[in-house]
Amino acid sequence: MSSYNIQDMIEKNNKIQKKKYEKIIPVILFCITTVSVLATIGILYTLLSQSFEFFQRVSFFEFISTANWNPYSADAEWGVFALIMGTLKIVGIAVIFAVPIGVGAAIYLSEYASDRTRRVIKPILEVLAGIPTVVYGFFAINFITPLLQGIWGEINLYNAVSPGIVVGIMIIPMITSLSEDAMSSVPNATREASLGMGATRLETAFKVILPAALSGIMASIVLGVSRAVGETMIVSIAAGSTPNASLDLTESLQAMTAFIVQITSGDAAYGTDLYFSLFAVGMTLFIFTLLMNVISQWFTKKFKEDY
Repeated sequence: MSSYNIQDMIEKNNKIQKKKYEKIIPVILFCITTVSVLATIGILYTLLSQSFEFFQRVSFFEFISTANWNPYSADAEWGVFALIMGTLKIVGIAVIFAVPIGVGAAIYLSEYASDRTRRVIKPILEVLAGIPTVVYGFFAINFITPLLQGIWGEINLYNAVSPGIVVGIMIIPMITSLSEDAMSSVPNATREASLGMGATRLETAFKVILPAALSGIMASIVLGVSRAVGETMIVSIAAGSTPNASLDLTESLQAMTAFIVQITSGDAAYGTDLYFSLFAVGMTLFIFTLLMNVISQWFTKKFKEDY
């Protein structure tokens, strides 16, 4: 009877301890979540407050509507459209290069590759995703650019094509991995039903699996685009530092992230218009990234298939 009472007391004590842990753990997790929220609020406050200071000195209409960006001259020009065009040219080339390769690789891994092949290829893609971007930048200017100059003689040392291709290479693992996960989540019964109706594996992949996994594939592409928009080192090294609003892909250009790197390297004195322009451009970049995330969530909800 005595031993039973002791065992009962131990079990009762364990229940009390578990209840304490169950009360404490949600509080700890809430504090962890709050850190992320507060960090986001802090970043937004910094960007908005400093951007507001910039727009007290420079016309907001000039900033968003003109295409001349020349902040270093005595009569400075603040048309951010030149930096936006530089970013969009690189992102556009990256998407054109990366999406067919990334989605094609995902189709192969999901629908054609054996388990052994998949176990070999996926780690290689993960290694590609882990390469530092500064290495990608030197790869672009030392390998891709000379290769392009041998094919396309008019292209300059600094251009949009070389960094665009290398940014595309950089986001291929993200698109491939997320797209492959989306396709693998489609039930095998769907594949078997398609094949049972007489469709080939290729028809099943493109007419059944791709539409069924469209939300995940589109989300992976949008996230890849968001990653490309925020890329810094590749465009800083291989694209040049000449703001250029034209559509010419062979000329030097400057993206928003490259301008931020240039300013933070010590070109601007604290409190000057040039210094505050850093935050205005950063806010513009933040809005671009936010829009990409919103579009990604919209695609996920719009085309989501529940199984």
